[in-house]
Amino acid sequence: MELSEARHAFITGGASGLGLGIAQAMARRGIAVTIADINEEALAEVIAANDDRWHGALLDTRDREGWKRVKAGAEAAFGPVDILVNNAGIAPNGQQFADMDPESFDRIIAINLVGIANGVFAFAAEMRDRGRGHIVNTSSQAGLTASVPGVGAYAVAKFGVTALSEGLRKELAPHGVGVSALCPGYVTTNLAQNTVRIGGQVRQSPMAIPQSAITPGQVGEMVAEGIARNDAYIITHPDAWPSVEKRMNAIHAACLARETA
Repeated sequence: MELSEARHAFITGGASGLGLGIAQAMARRGIAVTIADINEEALAEVIAANDDRWHGALLDTRDREGWKRVKAGAEAAFGPVDILVNNAGIAPNGQQFADMDPESFDRIIAINLVGIANGVFAFAAEMRDRGRGHIVNTSSQAGLTASVPGVGAYAVAKFGVTALSEGLRKELAPHGVGVSALCPGYVTTNLAQNTVRIGGQVRQSPMAIPQSAITPGQVGEMVAEGIARNDAYIITHPDAWPSVEKRMNAIHAACLARETA
């Protein structure tokens, strides 16, 4: 959508990391911002540091009644939401499936997938009825290819987010509403600390996590540009392609095997 026409953006996980970077990109374009977050202290700090075009909402994205409450408060502050960014999430637990704590699996799915679906349930129908808007769902490179051991539950959730975004995009496109899947690679944020804060597990993967030169602020700009172009996928790191290509080639080969069988 034309960002010059957007009046209100609602961003979950907006008090830090990618969410805050996206919120700042929206605010620089004159868009009023509601940031929703489970971290009350961080939320208060961000709201105090900005002007009256910022609104804060305490939210656990798993809480559907909570979504109704914060939606009403956000709309009372700034009117209908034009841009929804379902960004809140937690980190991988580092466990392989055979050794995984089922409770940890459930938590990752509930926050990283169901929490995003809850945002769609709260806002998508009204955007469709108004015939305008854009939804960004934060997936991951792990939502395009499950190539790294120890991120199994996380990849399941993120593949789900990618599928949700693809399906939602097809459903809403005839009504003038865009949908993008944001698929970031490694970006330095406080995701691990936030995961532990809510009782989640973060364990060291046997593979080293690379350092990233890409900042949350840069990702925010990528998201703004992706919304303006109505990109289906917003990819932050070009090095995502080799592993995605390998997966696509394997699927292609499997299809060709049926043709020649």
